[in-house]
Amino acid sequence: MDESNGWQPGLRESALFDRNVIAEIQRAAREGIYDIRGFGAKRKVPHFDDLLFLGASISRYPLEGYRERCDTDVTLGTRFAKTPLELKIPVTIAGMSFGALSAPAKEALGRGATEAGTSTTTGDGGMTPEERGHSKTLVYQLLPSRYGMNPDDLRKADAIEVVVGQGAKPGGGGMLLGHKISDRVAAMRDLPKGIDQRSACRHPDWTGPDDLEIKIGELREITDWEKPIFVKVGATRTYYDVQLAVKAGADVIVVDGMQGGTAATQDVFIEHVGIPTLAAIPLAVEALQELGMHRRGQLIVSGGIRTGADVAKALALGADAVSIGTAALIAMGDNSPEHDVGYREIGSAAGYYDDWQAGLDPAGISTQDDELAARFDAVLGGRKIANYLRVLTLETQTLARACGKSHVHNLEPEDLVALTIEAAAMARVPLAGTDWIPGQSPL
Repeated sequence: MDESNGWQPGLRESALFDRNVIAEIQRAAREGIYDIRGFGAKRKVPHFDDLLFLGASISRYPLEGYRERCDTDVTLGTRFAKTPLELKIPVTIAGMSFGALSAPAKEALGRGATEAGTSTTTGDGGMTPEERGHSKTLVYQLLPSRYGMNPDDLRKADAIEVVVGQGAKPGGGGMLLGHKISDRVAAMRDLPKGIDQRSACRHPDWTGPDDLEIKIGELREITDWEKPIFVKVGATRTYYDVQLAVKAGADVIVVDGMQGGTAATQDVFIEHVGIPTLAAIPLAVEALQELGMHRRGQLIVSGGIRTGADVAKALALGADAVSIGTAALIAMGDNSPEHDVGYREIGSAAGYYDDWQAGLDPAGISTQDDELAARFDAVLGGRKIANYLRVLTLETQTLARACGKSHVHNLEPEDLVALTIEAAAMARVPLAGTDWIPGQSPL
């Protein structure tokens, strides 16, 4: 703190009631309603940065990057689907809706994913022609809202993802505020223009795992058993949720940790519901292993993936692939310094902008304003996404080779150690310099 911010010698800020807490209490008292924002959790929780790889030296043999291959391909949906997804890289684009994002932004995600050889996902509200037209591999999300749900679009998709929950708001429904309900969004979602849309927190036609099994059967019939069926859950009671999703017949399980982003929800949800991605992965893997389904059904992990190191660590803990959302928006230009003046005009700043629900994004990404959306170049955005995906993949390969692996899926927990007791306990890997995994009994 400095004196320009009002600090004076001898003043102590409360750890419990710091200035952010005081400001929020006073905002709540003034407005009488909870705070809504986008982005993901901002509190610090154990994450992939708390893990380190054990690179090869004498006891392990590293691979030479220029001469020895390290493959990155992944196949999703091998359990039941006639036509599994064959991807070149283990990084996919998460569901982000047209409505939350502009049409050019959705097009850019499709372009970038296609160039990199991976999939992108529709999000709530249905499929747009721009997205389908520029996405070689497109996953269609089926959410509780059923907004934009169209059986013909289900058949046009390459896979279907039944969304039970998101990491940013497990147990809560979605939001799309009225100023983002344009004529086109309203028509796609069968909603009145300009009226806040609140999606249901649970599916209207099933209430438990047995019903989910029936729903998955219906989706397979609609698509002639060709398309892989994903089931996405927010990370909470992960062990049980994963096992029940497998029992219901899912080909692929998607687990979204609490660091996952959202276009709009209550801040109290984002910060206080769910468990960290790091804690969720071992629970999901254990659930699959106990059913004899690890690698037979695939596991995708999302929530806070930023770098190739994050990707490699998720794979080492047992994931088959990861999915990115917030990072993809940032790669396209969200929160870029070049838009700082525009962000400041709406009361934010580059690097801090999280009002994705407001529809005022000067980058033209999280908006339905035609003038703002026109600022965004879908071709350039797609190129940036492809470049970012390429870097994530190269970084993952570099780390895998350093651990002596000829495929990124050969990474394993034995390649990792933890820097903190909390991370060691969550990830179930030893604390660095020891053979101690907190919470596990010694042999």
